[in-house]
Amino acid sequence: MKDHKTALVTGSNRGIGLAVVKQLAQEGFTVILTSRKPEDGKKVLLSMPENVYYHQLDITNNQSVNAIKDYVEKEFGRLDILVNNAGINYDTWQNTLNADLENVQDTINTNLIGPWRMALAFIPLMQKHNYGRIVNVSSGAGALEGMKGGTPGYGISKAALNALTLKLADELSRHDILVNSVCPGWVRTDMGGSEAPRSLEKGAETIVWAALLPSGGPSGKFFRDKKEIPF
Repeated sequence: MKDHKTALVTGSNRGIGLAVVKQLAQEGFTVILTSRKPEDGKKVLLSMPENVYYHQLDITNNQSVNAIKDYVEKEFGRLDILVNNAGINYDTWQNTLNADLENVQDTINTNLIGPWRMALAFIPLMQKHNYGRIVNVSSGAGALEGMKGGTPGYGISKAALNALTLKLADELSRHDILVNSVCPGWVRTDMGGSEAPRSLEKGAETIVWAALLPSGGPSGKFFRDKKEIPF
């Protein structure tokens, strides 16, 4: 098991995250499925193939992140792919002028600090093997080009996540560790709603593509439908 390539997907007991787990498992990876509530993840694990494992994870909690880091190091000895999928709060009910800043702070803690915390935990393990792929699941709402009002917490947190992608990619440029952002598009999830045009599988497609980029592939980029888009 310790010689087998391993992937971890945050917030993956449902939605796009679960679709990513399934697609990576089909590619032959050992995949770690995660959820904040153990009962949610363990229930899903029952229907997963044998190369999918479960561990509880709350990316806003240092102890939880340290626990999964220790688990991965002990059980698998490596982490090749980190998909920072967990995200919250498409806050359509507020704008920048009337925003509840405590709500915004909670959003930033999950959508930016959480992925940053996960990167800090697992980059040393990737550096040990001189290989890694970090995919930050972002959104067109976080693109500075053409950005407008509305969804202040979500949009600003995703713009900051894109900035984290750029900085990590530059600082890891001497290693075979690629860091990219992906906009999955408008997908039929709890957040996206039933009117969204994209299936979960389509939403996961470019995330998995970025997770499987070959050595020498792009890093520090923003993608939708496997094509680069402006930050």
